[in-house]
Amino acid sequence: MRRTLSPRVECLGLMLLALLLIGAGLGLRQAQNVDEERFLGVALEMLQNGSWLIPHRAGEIYGDKPPIFMWTVAFFVWLTGKPNIALYIPGLFSAVTVTAMVYDLGRRLWHQRIGRTAALLYLATYQTYSILRTGQIDSFLILFSTLGLYGLARHLLLGPAWRWFYVGCAAMGIGVITKGVGFLPALMLIPYAYAVRKDWPGVVAMPGEARKWLLGLLVMLAAIAIWLLPLAVSIALNGAADEVAYAREILLRQTAGRYANAWHHREPFWYFFTNVIPQYWLPLVLVLPWLVPAWRRQLQKRDGRVLVLLGWVTLVVLFFCISAGKRKLYIYPALPALVLAAAPLMPWLLKRWFHQRPHLRRVLAVLIASWFVLWFARGFIEPVKDGANPDQAIMAQAATMTHGADLVLVNWEEGHWLFARQPIVHFGMDNSTVEKAAQWLRQHPQAYALVANEILGQCFNPEAAHELGENARAQWSIVGADADNGQCHPQMPAKAYRFIWTPFAVN
Repeated sequence: MRRTLSPRVECLGLMLLALLLIGAGLGLRQAQNVDEERFLGVALEMLQNGSWLIPHRAGEIYGDKPPIFMWTVAFFVWLTGKPNIALYIPGLFSAVTVTAMVYDLGRRLWHQRIGRTAALLYLATYQTYSILRTGQIDSFLILFSTLGLYGLARHLLLGPAWRWFYVGCAAMGIGVITKGVGFLPALMLIPYAYAVRKDWPGVVAMPGEARKWLLGLLVMLAAIAIWLLPLAVSIALNGAADEVAYAREILLRQTAGRYANAWHHREPFWYFFTNVIPQYWLPLVLVLPWLVPAWRRQLQKRDGRVLVLLGWVTLVVLFFCISAGKRKLYIYPALPALVLAAAPLMPWLLKRWFHQRPHLRRVLAVLIASWFVLWFARGFIEPVKDGANPDQAIMAQAATMTHGADLVLVNWEEGHWLFARQPIVHFGMDNSTVEKAAQWLRQHPQAYALVANEILGQCFNPEAAHELGENARAQWSIVGADADNGQCHPQMPAKAYRFIWTPFAVN
């Protein structure tokens, strides 16, 4: 008789696999894209200036995202002393924890084999690898959205389990102050309510519990208040005009306003179906032609578990389809529920495919093992292939060439601030134009400016510039006041920001 591993041992093994796949190459990776540079820089600035309630970017308030992810990165920087490791620890922690939750939920909803299959499907999906290995907010958001899913599923499908329901509500609250869409697990209540009303098996009806349901909302609001209440008190007591503007920006424009009328990443309604799911939900998407009819049969049999999980996946995808602003990572929170709905059908599919060809099972096993080995190897290859961040070399040369003088940034990027080794001056992320830099150098002739070559000639003589290097966006040069061509005469900006890392913290 074949012995099976205990659930605890098997879960630990799957968590170890997640640790290996997502942690491969940790320590070799370096912040490369603007999101990673921004979030690491904000976290380091929190540690330096103590601006915990209101994040700052090079001295200017950063109003695009709540601070939970940056708090977490800052904590791991403080703990490890290694910013380029700390940036990726939240995603690594999410990978291990979400894998355990997917396994346990699959085991409880069906049985141990289904839990194992669901966890492996989750880890094998390309979007898991591509998001959890990054230093982006979504690599941490998945932890709270899945904990919300887990807590609500334990209650709605396996309950009553009010404690787990409140854990899920608290996770949604933390998710909201990580990224505004952290409330998404609450959409599970819609298919659940339908299943209860139609008396479907697989869901747990809990009539007459209005107070307990309402308490869940209060728990979620209390979790949100962890950040929002101190912020409100601080602004009410001594908030400056820019801090009030920050509260308005983060609570209104960057949430409801951005969803209703996005100004970045505008894509058509069908974007996720044509540009994301076919690639980023591989290899699961390859078996959808068999899964969809099988799901239809399960729904015809009134399986409440499948209705709630698939209903939630559908609602999450639809939620993001409705907004004009779309990015590839937005629908990632739906993936754990999708693999949980798919996992019970995989044994049936394998039996159907390989019943007459048992030798192909070995081929499939080799393909699965190779798939994971390739992801593991890629973790070491990618950092070597990407190399050092070019902005790091540019800013190091700038500090040497100017002997540490003030450096005015023009149309600057996150990497210029993150890797600055001298005092930098700017007029706001969106207002640091070449004209303002020219005017500043006239009044501060000891300073220099970092300018992209493509706009250099507007205010400076290109022959008087010194080239520093190239990044993904432009070729950059440094100029002094003596390079002024006299053609720019703007009014001085209302506010200039001067910032310096003390000490320079990025390795």
